[in-house]
Amino acid sequence: MKKGLQLGTQSVAFDKPVHIMSSASVVGPKEGEGPLKDTFDKTVEDATFGKDSWEEGESEMLKETILLALRKAKLKAEDVRYLFAGDLLGQLIATTFGVMELRIPLFGLYGACSTMGEALALASMTVHSGFADTVIAAASSHFGGAEKQFRFPLEYGNQRPMSSTWTVTGSGAFVLSKEYGDVVITGITTGKVVDYGVKDSLNMGACMAPAAADLIYHHLKDFDRKPEDYDRIVTGDLGVIGSEILCKLLRDQNTDIAGVHMDCGMMIYDDERQDTHSGGSGCGCSAVTLAGKLMSELRSGEVKRILFVPTGALLSTVSYNEGQSVPGIAHGIVIEKGV
Repeated sequence: MKKGLQLGTQSVAFDKPVHIMSSASVVGPKEGEGPLKDTFDKTVEDATFGKDSWEEGESEMLKETILLALRKAKLKAEDVRYLFAGDLLGQLIATTFGVMELRIPLFGLYGACSTMGEALALASMTVHSGFADTVIAAASSHFGGAEKQFRFPLEYGNQRPMSSTWTVTGSGAFVLSKEYGDVVITGITTGKVVDYGVKDSLNMGACMAPAAADLIYHHLKDFDRKPEDYDRIVTGDLGVIGSEILCKLLRDQNTDIAGVHMDCGMMIYDDERQDTHSGGSGCGCSAVTLAGKLMSELRSGEVKRILFVPTGALLSTVSYNEGQSVPGIAHGIVIEKGV
């Protein structure tokens, strides 16, 4: 495999790895009651984070997460060249209002729930190419704000089908550097928009699984690797239904990832106890799982190499109300224990 060059049709491998200096995660009360509760940096009992609305609360949550990641890296905001960040709300209002006072040059991103992968990909390419020494990649989501925008306000009390997922209230942030950090990014695969014609916005796992399958298949082909070359292939928020579809789609292409596959949406909640149905979703789902549990396992050496594949359902209230289907996208980040 040639390093430092474009690989195949969608991938890049870095000849010099990009280092993750620090990671941070902040979550809401429901996430703090789940199976991963001990892996998060901070759990807040007030889902508004002391603000007057869900949206303002998400902005505050994101700002706190970025500041925490900076403190862990022993840096200040002015030490950071660029910030790559996004959320689920219209015009990225959670991000823009949240980071405004930090005064870090911003690339605002939208990849639906795949945004954490998009941010890490663009941030790592920027560092590797020499256009910045230190950058931050971050993403957030909020259950209350997402429900109000995409479905029904919480006060409506609508019935959720078993295929639905629960948007995670959480944010994750990563400080990336050219030289310092014991966990590294060694390559990326950029996903394509994939549409299987699914129109059920309450079954996002089915909407996103084809994009995840396409990404993983092309990643393995581009890097000339097999699933067993990874300790874990971790999807973002396919949930129970989407994960089953993903594994079937890949088996149809003679690729079996069942032995190494994990899904952040299935890890973050205990459905039997927390009534979350198919699992967790939202930009924050994969962001906080990576920043907490997965980064801890990589730092300790328990895990040597993972393929991190956040997944996103590309819908809006406009497209959905006009009868459009819900396409999906996924991005792949190769993250390894540094030497």
